[in-house]
Amino acid sequence: MKFKNLTFLLLLSFSSMTYTVKALSTDPVNDKKKEKIEETIVGVAASNENFSTLVAAVKAANLVDVLNGNGPFTVFAPTNDAFGKLPEGTLYSLLKPENKKILTTVLTYHVIGGKFDAKAVVKAIKANNGKFVIKTVQGNSLTAMMKGGDVLLKDAKGNISRVIITDVEASNGIIHAIDTVIMPE
Repeated sequence: MKFKNLTFLLLLSFSSMTYTVKALSTDPVNDKKKEKIEETIVGVAASNENFSTLVAAVKAANLVDVLNGNGPFTVFAPTNDAFGKLPEGTLYSLLKPENKKILTTVLTYHVIGGKFDAKAVVKAIKANNGKFVIKTVQGNSLTAMMKGGDVLLKDAKGNISRVIITDVEASNGIIHAIDTVIMPE
């Protein structure tokens, strides 16, 4: 009798495990790759408090419509802390209406035409002897390279920024958060 009860319990356990594994594999919460992303780059950035300074700058430069466009775009997005590293008064000055052209130049230097996820960036760095020169929407180039496991960006002035978060998906591109504002010539 004990053998029959044990057999029954084992069969019940295996069937429950099979059902649980099957349920997890089709669970929409755990299957994010199949979800359609509806927010644009601006929408995704606006929904994250770490990008509030960037969003304010994008609005001040009247770039919202551009970054809400079809794209695709890759944005190397400075966090609030990155903007905080700028010399005192720089951000305040950039946000003034009379400096809109300069602000636009700085912001569009952070945007690349096309969608490059982290894997593609790393592959391009490796394929180009450790340095991948990228032309930005602004027109100047920046250089992506690796140090240890980090992807670094070197701007036109020689400043280095580290990519700290990768592959934040948007409907019209992708965002990689960086720890330092990069500057064009």
